[in-house]
Parts: sequence; structure tokens; C-alpha cells
Amino acid sequence: MKEKNIKISYEPEADILRITIKKGKLYDTLELGNFIIHLDKNFKPIYMEILKAKDFILKSGISILSQRKEQVKVY
Repeated sequence: MKEKNIKISYEPEADILRITIKKGKLYDTLELGNFIIHLDKNFKPIYMEILKAKDFILKSGISILSQRKEQVKVY
């Protein structure tokens, strides 16, 4: 099995979280709200940028915690 070397970096001044999936030459980009996905010539993701990363992480964390709380049943 081929190991993937995913790299994550954060730029605090711009509040951008970057997730590098693989090396490759940029061919196109896909913008979905605060997500920018950079694609290779086969339209496979090379890396992704999350704009307003702090808000995204905080909202994601709260959502995950609330879902887990709903799954826990107290008897």
C-alpha cells in the first residue's frame, strides 16, 4: 500500500489552513464557498485551502461535540 504524505499548514495572518494531499502540477481550481481545491490535469485534488479557518474549525468542533453528546445515552 502506498503511503500518503499529507501536510497541513496554517497561515495566521491570512487565516488560511492548507492541506497538501500530493505533489503535482496545478491544472485547475474549484471554489466552494470558503474552500478552494487545487486540481491536477486528471481533476484529482493536489491541495486544498480553507479560508476563515478559525471559524471553520470552531464550528466543526462544536458540531462534532454536539453529535457525540446526542449519541451518548444516559441510563
